[in-house]
Amino acid sequence: MRIVIFGANGVTGRLLTRRVLDAGHSAVAVTRRPDDFPITDPRLTIAGADVRRDGLAGIVAGADAVLSTLGVPFTRQPIDTYSAGTRNVVNAMRETGVNRLVVVSSTGAYPALGRRHAPLLLRLFEPIITRTIGKTVYDDIRRMEALVRDSGLDWTIVRPSGLFDLPEATDYVAGETDPVGAFTARIDLADYLVKLAHDGTTRRKTVVVSTTEHTPTMFEMIRREAFKSDTQPTEAAASS
Repeated sequence: MRIVIFGANGVTGRLLTRRVLDAGHSAVAVTRRPDDFPITDPRLTIAGADVRRDGLAGIVAGADAVLSTLGVPFTRQPIDTYSAGTRNVVNAMRETGVNRLVVVSSTGAYPALGRRHAPLLLRLFEPIITRTIGKTVYDDIRRMEALVRDSGLDWTIVRPSGLFDLPEATDYVAGETDPVGAFTARIDLADYLVKLAHDGTTRRKTVVVSTTEHTPTMFEMIRREAFKSDTQPTEAAASS
């Protein structure tokens, strides 16, 4: 498969790119800073582009699937990276006849009442975060989801929970189910995204991915979200 990755230079995007290549596919990593992209491979093309502004048809043409890990830090300023960037991607896909789109969203934008094994601190602080430091980001994520659902493409929306790092993928929980716990390892998210690229059973569906092993504490995650300027709900570095 030829897989185009937007948000490729973020932490999850880099993991995803490596995972795509390791699975035997060819990858197109889209980034505003192509010279900074750390991965090289004969099956990798690095494309320089601003997903919000540049024409993308030449990049997505001929792709079997487009995967998006776009993300920005929490801020109280207005955000349109998710919606404007995704609209540009969708328009390019329509123009070139590419149909398969998988986008990363966040459970924070749609808190799940049926979440299993939710820590008490999550139940206490999630409403506060979604109404304060996370409000503009989550508002734009919801705009993105609405746009994707109305796109007419073969889409899948993936909602991870609080992202953290692990060296290897785990036996994660994923699919059309309630989230479990409060966390998603980036490597698990990347692994699942590669599977979704060619999974016809998830077309036009919203799914979750939850990590239940080797997870951090809620206090560690809340402290990170509150005090680190480079923290994102779905990515750890601004997408590029």
